[in-house]
Amino acid sequence: MTSLLDRTIAALRAEHDTLAALVRTLTDEQLATTSGAADWTVAQALSHLGSGAEIGRAPLARAAGETVAAEDNQTIWARWDASAPRAQADGFLEHNARWLATVEAFTPEQRSSLTVDLGFLPEPVPLVTALGMRLSEVANHSWDVRVAFDPAGVDAGSAAVLVDLMTGPLGFMLGFLAKPAELAKPVSLAVPGAGLVIDDAVTVVDHLEAPTATFDGPAEAFVRLISGRLKPPYDGGVTVEGGVTLEELRRVFPGF
Repeated sequence: MTSLLDRTIAALRAEHDTLAALVRTLTDEQLATTSGAADWTVAQALSHLGSGAEIGRAPLARAAGETVAAEDNQTIWARWDASAPRAQADGFLEHNARWLATVEAFTPEQRSSLTVDLGFLPEPVPLVTALGMRLSEVANHSWDVRVAFDPAGVDAGSAAVLVDLMTGPLGFMLGFLAKPAELAKPVSLAVPGAGLVIDDAVTVVDHLEAPTATFDGPAEAFVRLISGRLKPPYDGGVTVEGGVTLEELRRVFPGF
């Protein structure tokens, strides 16, 4: 059986190939189009992904024993922010490809044993956690770029992997993304391939015995709900029935 880590790496490769193929066709005018993240243009969304790849490659390479020169994150962000839109798009292609090459070069032993010090968490995390966090970022911001030109959702393969990651190694992220106090009472929500429990905290579980509500929509829509992207006009065909409304769920997950 393919491991969750291997599935995560395969999803990251698919995301890169799909987005890179689109980016290579974009005109300067299209790069200036507003992305699915309303405060960013398409170029700025690509800049965010590219700078994240540049910053994020270093701890992965160090975990594998490579010596990597340190550069302050603020300096990297400032350089990307000052770049022209075309340079931001080209930089995404270069740095995300380099990040992915580093990941795909890990041996089976490294994949099973490496831990990664990301610098902003209390302790090093397993490789599947580090790469799962990157997949969450890439899948959602790739959607931000693509939805400017195509109403399609988050990649279905990535969505399935992310749901599984949220039931395990990425579950802790819900503590940062969710505001459970927005609901007046606990809810157990059946979602595609899993269950969402909202009480004093928010948890994704692999199944629910007796849900109090049902999310009717694809897994990619659930992923966008968690990231605050299931909003008009991108919520067509999604309904919620039972002890909570879609609007209440949006308040729980305001987005990033």
